[in-house]
Amino acid sequence: MEYLYTPWRYEYMSTVDERKGCIFCEKSASDDDRENLIVHRDELCFGILNLYPYSTGHVMVAPYLHIGTIEELDADVIACMMALAKRCMAATRDAFGPDGFNLGINISRCAGAGITDHVHMHVVPRWSGDSNFMSVIGDTRVLPLTLDQVWQELSKRL
Repeated sequence: MEYLYTPWRYEYMSTVDERKGCIFCEKSASDDDRENLIVHRDELCFGILNLYPYSTGHVMVAPYLHIGTIEELDADVIACMMALAKRCMAATRDAFGPDGFNLGINISRCAGAGITDHVHMHVVPRWSGDSNFMSVIGDTRVLPLTLDQVWQELSKRL
C-alpha cells in the first residue's frame, strides 16, 4: 500500500481548536459574497469556495442552519444541498473541464471533518492523474487560478 501525505492539511487541522465562531455562519451572515468566497446562495443552503482547496473549483455546500450532522437536517435542506452540489458540478465542468468529481460529507473529526459543528458537503473537481505530487514533494499546492478567479468563474455560472 502506498501513502500520500498532506502536510498542508495538518497545518489547518492543528489550529481547529484555536478558532472561535463558525466560518459558515459568519460568512453566510455577511452581505459581501465575493470577500467571503460565496459563489451561490439558495433558500436553504449556499456554496462557498474552500480556502484550502484540494483542487481548482473545490466548493463546499452548507446549510444556513448550524447543525453538525445530516441526521438532524430535514429532507428539504438535504435536497437543497444535493441540488446545489449538482449545479456546482455543472458550473465547474463548464468553467474548468474536470474529468470527474468527489462528493463527500465528513461527519466528526475522526472522519476528517475540520469543522465538526456545521455540516457541509465537499464538491471536489478531479482531473485524470491529478495526484498533485507537488504538495508532498515541495510542500506546495499547484493551483492554476487564484480563489478570486475561481469565484468569478463559478459565481457567474451559478
